[in-house]
Amino acid sequence: MKVVFFGTPDFVVPIVDALHKTYRVPRAKESGVVAVVTQPPSPAGRDKRIDHSPVDQWAWDKKIKVITGFNNSLPDADLGIVAAYGKIIPEKIIKHFPKGILNLHPSLLPVFRGASPIQAAIVTDTNRTGLTVIKMDKLMDHGPIISLFKEDVLPEDTTETLRRKLFERSIQFLLDLIPNYLSKKIIPKEQDHAKATYTKIITREDGFIDPTNLQKVIDNKTPRKKWVISFVSNFTTQYSPVTIHQFIRAMTPWPGTWTLLRLTAGGQAPKRLKIIRAHLSQPTKHNPQLILDEVQLEGKNPVSWEEFKRGYPNTALTRDGV
Repeated sequence: MKVVFFGTPDFVVPIVDALHKTYRVPRAKESGVVAVVTQPPSPAGRDKRIDHSPVDQWAWDKKIKVITGFNNSLPDADLGIVAAYGKIIPEKIIKHFPKGILNLHPSLLPVFRGASPIQAAIVTDTNRTGLTVIKMDKLMDHGPIISLFKEDVLPEDTTETLRRKLFERSIQFLLDLIPNYLSKKIIPKEQDHAKATYTKIITREDGFIDPTNLQKVIDNKTPRKKWVISFVSNFTTQYSPVTIHQFIRAMTPWPGTWTLLRLTAGGQAPKRLKIIRAHLSQPTKHNPQLILDEVQLEGKNPVSWEEFKRGYPNTALTRDGV
C-alpha cells in the first residue's frame, strides 16, 4: 500500500516511521510512505539558519519525496494520514486519495475541534481526553469518526507530556485500525455536530496572566474578576490557584506564561516576567496555595522565585506600572 503522510513536528515522526516500516515492500519501487507533506523550511535562531521540520528531515534521510506546498504534484497513493500537519488541507487534495485521508486529532471529537485541543483539555480541567481518528472532509475536524481511544489527564500533565502520551499510543492504534478501515469492517460514524466546541491557534500573547489577579492569588486573596481564556471559544473561568496552575501547565512548553512587574518605585516601565514552573501546595483541590518555583525576568537567566524576591525585594506585579 502507498501512503502520503501529512505532518510536521518531532512527536509525529514515530508515526510516519511505523507506517513506512509496516507498508514498505522490499525491492518495490513505490510502497510504504511515498511522500510527506510538511511545513516549509523557515529561518530559526539568531543566525536565521534555515530549519527543516523533523518530518522533512526524516523523509530526507529515507530518500522519500518532500512536499511543502500544494502547488507540488502529489504522487499516486491509496491513503493519506494526517498528524499535526498545521495547515488546512484543500478539498481537492482530500479527493486525490481513493481511500480518503485519516486525521489523528488529539481530543474526543466533537469536543475541542481546531488547533489547540490538548491545551484546552488542561486549561478547562477536562479530566479525560483522548485521540480521535476521523475521515477528513472539507470542514475542520468535521468528518465522520473511524475510531477513538480515551486517556486520563493527570494532575501534573503539561501540554508536552500529554501530547506525547497521546501520539505514542496512537501508533499501534492506527496500525491496528487501518486494515479494518480498508476492508470496510469499520462503519464511519457521523459526529454529533450540535455538541462541537472549538479552539484557536495560540499566540505568544495568549500566555499572559493578569498581574493584579496573580498577586491576589499568591497572597491567598480571592479575585472576583472573570478570566477569559482566549484560545477556547466561549470559555471563562475564575482566577484561583488551581486555574492558574492549569493555565501554566497548558502553556508548557510553548508559548509559556508571563506577567508584568515593576522593579522599583518611580516611572520605570514594567518588565515581563516569565513563569517557568509552579506547583500547588497540596495535591487536592481543597484550598491549595499556588507556589511559584522558577521565573525569568526579561534579559536575565532563570532563577527560583525565592532567589528572585531576594534580588528584587521591592517589586510589584502590575499591569501599567502605576
